[in-house]
Amino acid sequence: MSRIERRFAYCRERGRKALIPYITGGDPQPAVTVPLMQVLVEAGADIIEVGIPFSDPMADGRIIQAACERALAHRVNIRRVLEMVGEFRAGDAHTPVVLMGYLNPIEQMGYGVFAREAAAAGVDGVLCVDLPPEESQDLVQALQASGLDPIWLIAPTTRVERIERICQAARGFIYYVSLKGVTGADSLDVDDVAAHVARIRAVTQLPVGVGFGIRDAAAAARIAAVADAVVVGSAIVARIEAHQNEPRALYGTVRELLGAMRRAMDTSVTETA
Repeated sequence: MSRIERRFAYCRERGRKALIPYITGGDPQPAVTVPLMQVLVEAGADIIEVGIPFSDPMADGRIIQAACERALAHRVNIRRVLEMVGEFRAGDAHTPVVLMGYLNPIEQMGYGVFAREAAAAGVDGVLCVDLPPEESQDLVQALQASGLDPIWLIAPTTRVERIERICQAARGFIYYVSLKGVTGADSLDVDDVAAHVARIRAVTQLPVGVGFGIRDAAAAARIAAVADAVVVGSAIVARIEAHQNEPRALYGTVRELLGAMRRAMDTSVTETA
């Protein structure tokens, strides 16, 4: 059983929904990332998603694009992100870490080398945003050979037959994109999300996490009522941006936001039990 599987099993046993915050590795500066990951755990994160900075993050809106630019300005690359995960893992053997990124840096490194070094650093899963599952055989083989979970996105427009194929290729959990558009977009429709999550659950036993458009504790609680996990990115990264020159204030404001989401999610689950 992988660390991701164990964490979801832990959550199920306790009637808890997983909280998965996203940060960009190296944003706003490399020295902040590992302490920030520790803050996320203290605030209630179950799994941490770390973005690999990329010059053309096409699935991301302005907020995460700017985070990538800040990290790249400090010359943070895929190997430096793996070093950060390794530093975090030295003090935390239990919290799963998922890397989210784009194909180009992984391909440049080489699938086998990337998978082996990621596993050695303590990575548990990889979400490659711009690689279709139908073209992913080589990367998936490399990931699975190193014990890493390939994680895939499912969009609101994904057809049922393709949902089935994606679920067959996935491990760890399914990431459902709650709306059409890029990260940080608005117009979250929880009823629509619930309907799509039900379609996904009809063809897989994997947990379903929902991300994109979750801005505050109230939205996190509403999504927690219909999904197995809540993924939060732009709302956190916006606070990082606002306090990029004040690490102490940065840690405090992120802890405040994530803690409020954790409490709201736990209350929502208790009320619907």
